[in-house]
Amino acid sequence: MKNKQLAFIGAGNMARSLIGGLIADGWDPAAISVADPDKEQLATLAALFQVHTDPDNHKVAENSDVVILAVKPQVMRVVARDLAASVQQHQPLVISIAAGIRATDLERWLGGNCPLVRCMPNTPALVQSGITALFCNPHVSTEQKDLAETVMRAVGLALWVDDEDLMDAVTALSGSGPAYIFLIIEAMQEAGEELGLEEKTARLLALQTAFGAAKMALESRDDAATLRQRVTSPGGTTERALAVLENGGLRNLFNDALRAARDRSRELAQQLGAE
Repeated sequence: MKNKQLAFIGAGNMARSLIGGLIADGWDPAAISVADPDKEQLATLAALFQVHTDPDNHKVAENSDVVILAVKPQVMRVVARDLAASVQQHQPLVISIAAGIRATDLERWLGGNCPLVRCMPNTPALVQSGITALFCNPHVSTEQKDLAETVMRAVGLALWVDDEDLMDAVTALSGSGPAYIFLIIEAMQEAGEELGLEEKTARLLALQTAFGAAKMALESRDDAATLRQRVTSPGGTTERALAVLENGGLRNLFNDALRAARDRSRELAQQLGAE
């Protein structure tokens, strides 16, 4: 599988992370091609990874088993329509990592009846610690599903959703989620400073606490609620702090925040998909 020919359309940060992860995972650099109008970006990728580069999308796509669309959502329609003839002729697996572009719209722009996987990665993919939700249309074979999952696992975890409408919920939870965690870290650091800690000390305490808690949760068979209960001694400091958060409506705030993000995701998808 790792000798399949991959074509990246777009040479931005996510493409660079995927290419780096794939090569570290054993993918042959000679099987990876990248197209982008920015020749400086292409030169950087060629120097870093020894992959083939070309400013022409058609040249890298025409002989590839997989075409990975890593362009901004605002230009996806133009890029997809330009590639439609090549996709229809060669029928590669198309993987889109553009946020907000529905599979039905992208398939239409590509000429229809093509195997397509829509992905929603998040920014920790830039440090190979992301999580990606994937959705495929009916034209994707089992082998192609495995191939798409292999590609996205190069930058973290990957999971499938059966209903594309759920991708809006994924966007709200994990796509936007890193920003929520950064806000919590920011707030914890500021609160620590208010209690007298130096900025550097408060920052490191907040960062490592967030990292350690996430690592514990990932490596434990217990759910977050159980882990929380285990570190909350009756009558102790943690119980007092959690009571303040609960009484302040933290859970309702997160419910409202994710609903707002989901609704905005739906609005953007409609706007981007409109003719």
